[in-house]
Amino acid sequence: MTLDELVGLSGYSKTRLSELLRGKGYYPTWEITYSVVRALDVPVGPLRRLWKVAAKEADKDAVWIRKRISDVPPGDGDIQPVDHQGLWQIMWQPYTAYAQAFLQSESRARQVAGETFDILWVIWDEALASPDTPRYAWELLRKKVLARTPTREPHGHPDLRAAAFLTVGQAQIPDLAERLAHIEVFVKFFDAIASLPPDQMDITVLRYLCGIHPDAIPGIVGLPPAITHTLDHHARGALNGLFPDTNTDTNTDTDTDTDTEE
Repeated sequence: MTLDELVGLSGYSKTRLSELLRGKGYYPTWEITYSVVRALDVPVGPLRRLWKVAAKEADKDAVWIRKRISDVPPGDGDIQPVDHQGLWQIMWQPYTAYAQAFLQSESRARQVAGETFDILWVIWDEALASPDTPRYAWELLRKKVLARTPTREPHGHPDLRAAAFLTVGQAQIPDLAERLAHIEVFVKFFDAIASLPPDQMDITVLRYLCGIHPDAIPGIVGLPPAITHTLDHHARGALNGLFPDTNTDTNTDTDTDTDTEE
C-alpha cells in the first residue's frame, strides 16, 4: 500500500501519517493510530492494549489515555486465531513463571506475557511462517523479559540476585544468621545462572526456578528434546563445577505464584 492510498483510506493528511509511521515527534493519539490499524486490517484489540502500554511508557496520564480511547468507537470484536488461542492457553503459565523469575513482581510478569501474546496476534501470519512457531514465540518473550530486567556490569548479564530471597529453602531456616549465610551463597549461585549461555540459562530457570517438568521444557522453548537435554546437562555441569555442594533440584525452587490467567 502506498502512502497516498493510506491517506485515502484513513482520512488523515500525508504529513500526519508520515510522522506517525516514522515513529518520531509527538505520541500519536489512539484516533489516528486506529485509522491506520483499520486501513491495514490489523487486529484492533491487541493494538489498543499495546498502544495503552506504550502511552504509559511515554508518560501519558490515565485520564489522557481514557479520553483518547473514548474518542473512537469500540468497533466489532476481533476474532482470535484458534491456533494463537491454543498457544496462549498452553504457554501462559510457563511464560509468566519465567518472567516472574526475572522481574519478581507477578503483575509485571503477567503484563510482559500479555504484551508478548498481543504482539504475536498482530504478527501471527509471520509467526506461523517461521520455521518453528513455538521457538519464534519464545524468543519474543525472552526479548521482552530481558529488556525489563536489570543487568549486572561489566558483562551485562541479567541480574537474578533478588530471586535468592525467594527460595523455599532459605524461607524455612529459622535462624537469621544461617538464613543470611544461605542467601549469600545463593546470590552468587543465581548470578552464575544468569551468566550461562542464553539457552542454558532459559532451561535452568524454567526447570529449577520455575519448577517446570523437564519433559515440558522442549515444547516451551521450541527446541528438540535431545538438544534441550544436552543444554541442561552442560548447564548443570557448569554450575556444579562452581558450587559442588549445591543440590540444584531441591534448594533453588522459588516461592512464586504461577497460576494461569483468569
